[in-house]
Amino acid sequence: MQNLRNKIAVVGVGTTKFGRLPDNDSYDLGVMALKSALDDSGMKIGDIDGLIVNRIPDYQRFAEITGINPRVALVTPGQGRMSGATIAAAAGLIAAGQATTIALVYGNNGRSAGATYGGNGDSYGGGGVGPWFPYGMTSPGAAHAIMFQRHAHLYGTRSEQLAAVSVAFRKHAMLNPDAVMQTPITVEDHQRSRFIAEPLHILDYCLINDGGVAIILTAADRARDYAKPPVYIRGFAQATRLKGSSLPPNDFWYEPMQKIAGDIYRMADVKHEDLDALMIYDNFSPTVLFSLEGFGFCKPGESGDFVQGGRLELGGQYPSNTDGGHLSNSYMQGWALNVEAVRQLRGEAGKRQVKDAQLIQYMCAAPVSSSVIYGSEA
Repeated sequence: MQNLRNKIAVVGVGTTKFGRLPDNDSYDLGVMALKSALDDSGMKIGDIDGLIVNRIPDYQRFAEITGINPRVALVTPGQGRMSGATIAAAAGLIAAGQATTIALVYGNNGRSAGATYGGNGDSYGGGGVGPWFPYGMTSPGAAHAIMFQRHAHLYGTRSEQLAAVSVAFRKHAMLNPDAVMQTPITVEDHQRSRFIAEPLHILDYCLINDGGVAIILTAADRARDYAKPPVYIRGFAQATRLKGSSLPPNDFWYEPMQKIAGDIYRMADVKHEDLDALMIYDNFSPTVLFSLEGFGFCKPGESGDFVQGGRLELGGQYPSNTDGGHLSNSYMQGWALNVEAVRQLRGEAGKRQVKDAQLIQYMCAAPVSSSVIYGSEA
């Protein structure tokens, strides 16, 4: 894997507006995002010879709409855990010579379509937890609530510490003109907000919205031919915890994250202290704590204290989810966080820019855990 360090680069990114967009289906949103990414890179649609769509039902229909005949065409499951895995798969395809330039396109009209996350009508998950519905495990939120309860029981972690995550990401969203949520919040606001699955408040939950995201990858030796400075993939890795995964794991997915950490920091040749910012998959605020522990930024049980005092805010040690993340920008299932990493490394983040950012890590804690480390230089 070390031989693949900096061999693949991001040369174009694009996003749509996020929110309620009832006039557009997932194909529309994907097409708009891809057009934005092509404009960003200076490419033409004919330059794309690989296509992977996510949350868009059919790669064939999408290719037909956009008028391309890619050498490689795939669709990956519409789950947030798949964004990092899909980026890794595309990097591997390019490294293997199966394609030279791959467009990763995500389109989600879930808010307007009334998509549900959990319960009998869940069109998002695989239905594997159905037998546990009578016990209250009817949604991803319920699963993360019980995980946080266990963390609190083992380590004394408090809801006020989750509030530090929500407040930090909302501060960043207020600097992002495209973020869905712009209203400032305090720890007290978080604690007063209503419970959804106790002990998780509504401000611990991601924002279900419509939107599209596109990322264009190519081989590093081609990357400087395009309009924007390339952002290099220094490392990528994934691992799973699928056996017995119908119920939340007792170890908060530490095992797969620790495997990834052992691989990715070696591949990228970086240490924690080298990283300038983090993009942490935040479908729920406890996932941020689990990720920081699983990837070794702090010891198990210490993440509640770790996230306090502004450590995740701009100007802190590890500014995180600088676009507002899933909690305050929009739940684009990891894709927008990867775009934010690219924009930060290009210096395009405006008021939320991390000064002199050169290395940024994306990480996702889930049954399929993954991580990507991006660098501004080869």
